[in-house]
Order: sequence, then C-alpha cells, then structure tokens
Amino acid sequence: MRRRTVGSLVGAAGGLAFVLVNAAGLAGAWPLRAVAVVLAVALAVATLVAGIRSRSDVPPPTRAAVRTYGWCVVLMVLGIVLGARLLALVDRSELTLPWVVGVVGLHFWPFARVFAAPVFARLAAALVLVALAGATGVVAGLTGAPAATGVAAGFVLLTASLAGELGARSGAPVAPVGPAGS
Repeated sequence: MRRRTVGSLVGAAGGLAFVLVNAAGLAGAWPLRAVAVVLAVALAVATLVAGIRSRSDVPPPTRAAVRTYGWCVVLMVLGIVLGARLLALVDRSELTLPWVVGVVGLHFWPFARVFAAPVFARLAAALVLVALAGATGVVAGLTGAPAATGVAAGFVLLTASLAGELGARSGAPVAPVGPAGS
C-alpha cells in the first residue's frame, strides 16, 4: 500500500474518531456523525478506486525524517498526557480537549520542513486555531465548547485527508495528512 494512502487513512481515522466521540456533547449529533462517516467512506472509496497498484509514490523518508517523526509522536503523547494531568490538578479539566487538539496540531508542524510538505504547516495552523477557539469558548463559559472543538478538529483532519488523497490522484502537489505518508 502506498505511504501517501496510509497517511491519509490514518488522518481520516483520527478525524473520524474525534467527531464520533465528541459529537455526543452537542445537540444534533447524528448529522455530524453521518457527515463524518460519509467523508471517511469517500476517502476509502477514493483510495479503492485509485487502487493499490503503486507500491510507492514518494521516495522513502530519510533517517533524520523518521527520527523527527518518532520524536514528534513521542512528544505529542507526553504533551497530551502531562498537559491533561496538569489541567486536572489545577481543576481545569474542561480545557483538556482544546489542549489535546492543540498538541496534535503542533506535532504536525515539524513535518512541513522535514518532509518538504507545506500542507503540514497549514494543517498544524488550522488545528491550533481550532484549539485556541475552543479554549476561548471554554473560558467564556460556553458549555458545548469542548465538544465543538473535538468535532471541528475531526472535520479538519477528515477534509485534509480527503483533499490530500484526491490531490494525489489528480497529480496536484498535495502531501498526505497522516505521518505514515511521509
């Protein structure tokens, strides 16, 4: 299977999980979940239609790139766990979901340079903006802000994954969302 396809599927799976888990905290959850499932299915169909003919569509990543990827994932997991723990300790657990979205977004930033794929910087910026908006909503007392943050992040990941996969099929210079495509 092509690395770009794997990366897009990983990004879509993460996005779908964000939506399915967090939509429950919002009124009218089923349409949000339905749209997320449709986007995920569209990505799967785009992948199947294109076939898995090509063994590889990009050169293998360098050792430095793989090392950077590994460190980014480790730091993301540590950041999520430690940040969530700290927020719980200061009795601000309602900020955990915006924190998670922000950390997930930031973990993409180095990929733009290391994998020469500016799409990762745009994805990082979009997720960080979603996290900041969510945190602002939480601080303002909007009860649905955490759930909306998770759903918005999920749709950012889903649409970026689908755009990456469709762009790859059209020949446009679009990198995949998920790190496996790097």
